[in-house]
Amino acid sequence: MTSLLVRLVLMVASIAPAFAPPSAADTAQTVRMIVPFPPGGATDVIARILQPRMQEALGVSVVIENKGGAGGSLGTELVARAPSDGYTVLFTFSSHTINPALYPKLGFDAVKDFEPVVLVATLPQILVVHPRLPVYSVAELLAAAKAEPDSLAYASAGNGSAGHLAGELMKHRTGIHITHVPYRGGGPAVSDVVSGQVPLMWVSLAAVTQHIRQGLLRPLAVSTRKRSVMFPDVPTMAESGVPDFQVDSWCAVFVPVGTPRAAVDRLNTALNMALGHVDVRARLLAQGAEPAGGTSEALGKLVAIELPIWASLAREMRIKAD
Repeated sequence: MTSLLVRLVLMVASIAPAFAPPSAADTAQTVRMIVPFPPGGATDVIARILQPRMQEALGVSVVIENKGGAGGSLGTELVARAPSDGYTVLFTFSSHTINPALYPKLGFDAVKDFEPVVLVATLPQILVVHPRLPVYSVAELLAAAKAEPDSLAYASAGNGSAGHLAGELMKHRTGIHITHVPYRGGGPAVSDVVSGQVPLMWVSLAAVTQHIRQGLLRPLAVSTRKRSVMFPDVPTMAESGVPDFQVDSWCAVFVPVGTPRAAVDRLNTALNMALGHVDVRARLLAQGAEPAGGTSEALGKLVAIELPIWASLAREMRIKAD
């Protein structure tokens, strides 16, 4: 048992007594879990892994609703305007802290309109290419892009997604010229790269693990400073000759601001309990996602740290929504 799992089990054990069974009124409710991306992307995959155990812990139905668009902003705004009763939750990606840097007129404030609940999982972005593209390393990809500028395009889950930032950071660090093709979510983007419509993309590992194992996509590098446990043979960008390259991704749960503290605590407890199950952890790790968990305060601190980082990066690299 890893030290992380030990800490999580102890934490869940310490808060379990505070988890009260739902009342009769509670069981009449249904929790709407809004995933602001289409089905099939990493966030959707991870949400569906958590949903049964979360439902079990809460004692009420949890229904996933996919509301994609604008890099996750449309579904996020829907939750920001939802009743603050604990029955509408946002299950989102790290684009939550990226979008404010790219969209000047968002219909919500990433801090003021939400209460943090829990960090669910962290996962690297991975650079993948279609097998028909004759490159087998980052060096070969860069050479091909430099030989014919603007001849290649990369897909992403949408403007403001971590894949978008990773692609632009790669361009900035290497001087290559490739075209960004944003989609309305990771699922459609992955489908077009698998089919060869677009030759490459940066995408969360959870969204393409099976495609890589089936040989439908070829991995070239990961965006984190350390190699992925799931694909230890895939180098980092630094190992591939591109220093100072890091784009971390995560999935987390938020609720509308003003949600009663008891409701936030109840959701936090349920999600930590779900993350403590061996089957959930195994399925997340199989997708390349490392289970997290913890307090709502820890998630709030993460958001506060990342917002200025992405704002600075967007200004430096002149990145904006297409």
